[in-house]
Amino acid sequence: MAKNTQPVLKRCRTLGISPAAMGYSKTSNKNPGGQRRAKKSEYATQLTEKQKVKFVYGILEKQFRNYYEKASRMESNTGVELLVLLERRLDNTIYRLGFASTRREARQLVNHAHFTVNGKSVDIPSYLVKPGDVIAVREKSVTSTRFKKLKEEDAFRPAPKWLDKNKETLTGKVLSMPARDDIDFEIAEHLIVELYSK
Repeated sequence: MAKNTQPVLKRCRTLGISPAAMGYSKTSNKNPGGQRRAKKSEYATQLTEKQKVKFVYGILEKQFRNYYEKASRMESNTGVELLVLLERRLDNTIYRLGFASTRREARQLVNHAHFTVNGKSVDIPSYLVKPGDVIAVREKSVTSTRFKKLKEEDAFRPAPKWLDKNKETLTGKVLSMPARDDIDFEIAEHLIVELYSK
């Protein structure tokens, strides 16, 4: 399986993303070094937007292309549908519920089968959640140090309005489909659509 091993903070600087969007509180004041071109070409701007989304959600080109094609077959705005599909991924949902501090950590926890969806163990990070789904920490995992600590933490990240969570039982419920304004980082999705439309 392909693995993204890029240094997170360095990539954030390159793409102009706040590390907070990735779940990192660290900030870097280091100058990225070298002079940058004053003006990017239209293609470079579109490509940067695509790379930004791929990096934030931690997916590679082939999978991203599949999401785009699926979104383009939907009736409403392709760019918004693409972001909604990515937001519905199980690893992202777990991150948004606050059960993991980063999307990378959430992906690893899902791969190790620490979560159930509607009572069934799911170890596929790209699993798409839908309204009514109940996500819970697996019974065997609840007693682990990692999840015990999570219950005790005061800084429990608030969930977006499309999710409902219970800190005591370590469960979350999908209340509705995510909306465009639930995306927690700046993205011009129309540029991605323009890039793929060429």
